[in-house]
Amino acid sequence: LKSGDFLDAHITDAQELITKRPGIEIMDGQASVRGGSGFSYGAGSRVMALIDGLPVIAPDAGSIKWQFLPLENIEQIEIIKGASSVLYGSSALNGVINFRSADAGLVPKTRFYLESGIFTGPSDRNWLWWDNPRIYSSGSFMHLRKAGNTDLGIGAFISLDNGYRKLNEENLGRLSIRLKHLNSKIRGLTYGLNLNGGYTGKTDFVLWEDAEKGALKQDTATASKLYGTFLAADPFISLKRGGALAHDLRMRFQSFENTFPVRTNNNSLALSWYAEYQLNWKLNNIFGITAGLAEQWSKVFSNFYGDHSQLNIAGFAQAEAVPLRTLRLTAGFRAEQNFLDGEAGRTVPVFRAGMNWQAAEFSFIRASFGQGYRYPSIAEKFASTTLGSVKIYPNPSVEPETGWNGEIGFKQGLLAGKVRGEADISIFMSQNDDMIEYLFSIYPDPVTGEFGFGFRATNVEQARIYGGEIEFSLARPAGSGNVYLSGGYTYIYPVEYDPNTSENTGIWLKYRRKHSLKLSAGTVIGSFDAALSLYARSKILNIDDVFLNPLTRESILPGFYDYWLENNKGYISLDCNAGYKISRTLKLSLAVKNITNTEYMGRPGDIQPHRNLSLRLSGEF
Repeated sequence: LKSGDFLDAHITDAQELITKRPGIEIMDGQASVRGGSGFSYGAGSRVMALIDGLPVIAPDAGSIKWQFLPLENIEQIEIIKGASSVLYGSSALNGVINFRSADAGLVPKTRFYLESGIFTGPSDRNWLWWDNPRIYSSGSFMHLRKAGNTDLGIGAFISLDNGYRKLNEENLGRLSIRLKHLNSKIRGLTYGLNLNGGYTGKTDFVLWEDAEKGALKQDTATASKLYGTFLAADPFISLKRGGALAHDLRMRFQSFENTFPVRTNNNSLALSWYAEYQLNWKLNNIFGITAGLAEQWSKVFSNFYGDHSQLNIAGFAQAEAVPLRTLRLTAGFRAEQNFLDGEAGRTVPVFRAGMNWQAAEFSFIRASFGQGYRYPSIAEKFASTTLGSVKIYPNPSVEPETGWNGEIGFKQGLLAGKVRGEADISIFMSQNDDMIEYLFSIYPDPVTGEFGFGFRATNVEQARIYGGEIEFSLARPAGSGNVYLSGGYTYIYPVEYDPNTSENTGIWLKYRRKHSLKLSAGTVIGSFDAALSLYARSKILNIDDVFLNPLTRESILPGFYDYWLENNKGYISLDCNAGYKISRTLKLSLAVKNITNTEYMGRPGDIQPHRNLSLRLSGEF
């Protein structure tokens, strides 16, 4: 994904940008790729998020802080589907999303936009709760330039969002600075520092009031104002000797602080230091090696989790061979050790292997196998709190998740007259063991010893996911412009299996959908451009029993059971945007999201945004 994908598409949220790719879904901030579990009541993310190769996973909850990603200075987004723990470690169980910052070119570049939008009413008029319009506005600025041998980049972003749901507003600001210096005395030596900081004041949406009139209104017992700050400093140094040898040392110092004015017991401060040394050595035209060492130290101060420290150390190596001009082979290994409060966990070894064969001039066949794992987050082990009628219990004995993924794929370049494009088709299978989910049951209070109903992180799910995916893109010149069509379809068959017999049980995995489709068509003619995108997903196959059990369902989510039976049928939504270049540097564009005002749900009790319109003025010079 290039920067223009989100500059002109009125996407100011990284979650929205990633979610609208085939085979990817994000619920409550947790990402899933090709049917991997992306949501489990606050479980850590099973997809690793990186900025310039460095992890941005919060050390306390193991979640991705999407709102603090510096999109205003991102040039490219890379998505790797499948287990990728060999090079990226814990949390890369289902995939990797890498945000690459833009470097300064020979000519200074400035880019900005100002945007404001409004939500229309929901399709169910009984849910309309506001008298004044629900408005959201944002602005972004980025500047890149060279000063001698030094690259300078600065980015800023601000967002004011009233929210379409009651007690779910957010105000956000962030600032990033990028410095990169090429040493003039030592050939190939580069070093620098990236700084990123952000502040947010928001109220998260936890549970609705009821399905009849309060689906867009939060239960006041769960609503709580949160003020969050994020700071990161990323020093790096790189030494490259020709094209044969490269040394890279990268570090990241992170600080996450959450402050709750009312629920002060939920306040937390999480600090982390990540360091990685990587060696890339190309021995000859046939063989090369990537190897390295990595460590991450974290310290959490919180009444919510308790005070804890964590240390993770790892060594990894991956070899790449090109025995034929048309054949590329890779194989890698990683060993990782985790220490929590000074106590060592088990060492986790993982492997991966892959091949890519150019069968013809524009035809490529690939195959890969990779193992992955994820250590439980501190929140999953130690979080203890009450949100309205929902109580969360700690579970210090929860174990790491493990898994593997295999894929075979075929990519074909297309050329027919004036039409150019490419198509990619793949089949895949993944298996995950000891998946962590929050189960609703009767648990003892760790302080009083009294038993009560609530959720606790538990190793329960043994998951198998079979599937296939098709992606394509086509473009054709048309007069003074061009037209394009692109899209993708993902099918998964997600079931539990019995580890004793290795047979499938026939029970659907929770919060998965079999079918996912995206189609986009657009045109660029002179100064005018327009695009229409269709998104379709089938129904959710299974959810937690607590939402369906007659003894508990009304106390957790009033009215949800009947709503679920009537509305869990899948959905189709449409987005469109159109733009006009006012001048060589300025552009005015309009976007309408969810044109059909489709009503659909993420997790239970979490109605997704209905129709909204936004107007944007953007510029680049």
